[in-house]
Amino acid sequence: MEENAPGRLISEEKFILKLYVSGMSWKSMEAIENIKHLCEEHIRDAFDLEIIDIYKNPKLASEQHIVFSPSLLKCSPLPKRTLVGTLTDTTKVLTALGITQKK
Repeated sequence: MEENAPGRLISEEKFILKLYVSGMSWKSMEAIENIKHLCEEHIRDAFDLEIIDIYKNPKLASEQHIVFSPSLLKCSPLPKRTLVGTLTDTTKVLTALGITQKK
């Protein structure tokens, strides 16, 4: 990660994210595009993103108590968080994930 890149956000730990989607619906596709862009733009190499189709893997969704789609589960760093929706509001998503802007 670039040390002094303007507007770059920082994190002390690697983010482990799981995005639960419902097939190829437009909401699922929008959420995938939004979270990929957010991660690549703001936390670059400090994340692992797994995309899980709840139609193909209903057991995984059930184990994590996922009832809405799309849902983003932040597994690490703690605390765990679940965000629901297409993740269009970057500021709200970053705040919910606990990502702070570098000063």
